[in-house]
Amino acid sequence: MSLPIISADQRLAEPRGIKGCIFGVSGIGKTSLLWTLNASTTLFMDLEAGDLAIEGWAGDSIRPRTWTECRDFAVFIGGPNPALRDEQPYSPAHYKAVCDRFGDPAALDRYDTIFVDSITVAGRLCFGWCKGQPEALSEKTGKPDVRGAYGLHGREMIGWLTHLQHTRAKNVWFVGILDEKLDDFNRKVFQPQIDGSKTGLELPGIVDEVITMAELKADGDPYRAFVCQTINPWSFPAKDRSGRLDQVEEPHLGRLMTKIRAAVAPAPKRLTYTSPPADPAADAQSQPQS
Repeated sequence: MSLPIISADQRLAEPRGIKGCIFGVSGIGKTSLLWTLNASTTLFMDLEAGDLAIEGWAGDSIRPRTWTECRDFAVFIGGPNPALRDEQPYSPAHYKAVCDRFGDPAALDRYDTIFVDSITVAGRLCFGWCKGQPEALSEKTGKPDVRGAYGLHGREMIGWLTHLQHTRAKNVWFVGILDEKLDDFNRKVFQPQIDGSKTGLELPGIVDEVITMAELKADGDPYRAFVCQTINPWSFPAKDRSGRLDQVEEPHLGRLMTKIRAAVAPAPKRLTYTSPPADPAADAQSQPQS
């Protein structure tokens, strides 16, 4: 048996789905982004029962109501993880049991994009499930242990997101609510609304794209836009692993994915490795006075 090296040609020929999160305040129009996708190839995971905004949209949907169903749909969509034991979620045994209930997973081949609305509700379902598990009870007193529940919640959410991230052939987009808070220094900060801190902290490292759908202003007139780059003047959470997106893009998810898949300039041409030119006036002000 030879070393299973994947050549560059093989890697480039593989189907590559885009995995991303879109955060925004309530009412900004996150669910309405479904209108910008091809309805015949998009599967809507409706966790919020908030489909009034897409009344008349012609796509298919699923409606998990429990965390167990969320895990079942994730393994059905993403396939089994051969590294896991039979008793673990997303294992080959879990996948087989789900396929026995749901049928042939080839039925999902028609879908290119999975749209999950929302990761905020998924976190609530997960935390509710975690509070009923043995790890959420104190070994000494048998009473509820909130720290144990939050620890399990973080592991469960990261496992769920990571499994969907490894669904190479499909695009997976999570939407969620963005909270505005003040830190200890009274500075405005933005955070995804997800129970617990672990998921929000690790999520940017799991997905390819983190986008904030926000209301911006030009000449006093507000407009909706995608903020896509980490360095932005509004301090919105954002990240672009593709290197193809501008700081601000139009709020059209279909065209955004087309741009992400477009040809990109080589890294040495699109990345900056040098400091900006020095400002003589600033340098003079920084010199110590004699």
